[in-house]
Amino acid sequence: MRELPQGPTPSRNGEAIETDILLSRRAILSGAGAMALLSVAGCSTSGGDLPALQLDDTVTGSVRPIRPAISVDKNITSPDVMYAGLTDGGFNVPEVPYLKVKPEFRRQIVVDPTGEAPGTIVVRLQERKLYLVQTGGDAIRYGVGIGKDGFRWSGRANIQYGREWPTWTPPSEMIVRKPELVKWQGGQPGGLTNPLGARALYIYQDGKDTGYRIHGSPEWWSIGQAMSSGCVRLINQDIIDLYSRVSKKNPVVVV
Repeated sequence: MRELPQGPTPSRNGEAIETDILLSRRAILSGAGAMALLSVAGCSTSGGDLPALQLDDTVTGSVRPIRPAISVDKNITSPDVMYAGLTDGGFNVPEVPYLKVKPEFRRQIVVDPTGEAPGTIVVRLQERKLYLVQTGGDAIRYGVGIGKDGFRWSGRANIQYGREWPTWTPPSEMIVRKPELVKWQGGQPGGLTNPLGARALYIYQDGKDTGYRIHGSPEWWSIGQAMSSGCVRLINQDIIDLYSRVSKKNPVVVV
């Protein structure tokens, strides 16, 4: 290995001294040039002139974040887990081919866009989305199917009660439109083909039944569509999740 020089070569005929002087002069000139450039640019090395540099001297730890980070929830995970098949109430709920569902309609945590109080269920009909407002500025968002034109309801109300694998009884006016439903005028038992799906939340306004429900549906392909008779429908896996998070008297806003 080649050895590195350990110091200046001893002077010979004054060459080392002369070299040192040249280097010192160059260093002084370089420093003077840099100071001149700073002066031309209107800059200064003194602390009193820092504002002229327009530098942000705020301590990082004192900066408040624009909003808290999105929260973590064990039930909001990858789609293949959230929409896998499951057994519930004695029924084998089939898996949902989530790749055929637009990502925006899959269950996820988002920044709350509603401004409503935590615990409020907000259905935005035009968006085809339902938000369950959380504390800390978050909301859990679900894709929904909504009623066709002429079959929609909007307003402020409350969840009066809920049912697991509910019985569905078609209204008399629906039976008039679809006579084949007369077989269920006494109620269709809960099950995989029941239009209310795995869960139903019953919407009341001023103590009176609005006739509208937030419920599940075996027809996952209807999410994002306007094709129901007025109720708000979710994928069965999503209504099971939503149902587990709400309680009687949860506020509901449909806009």
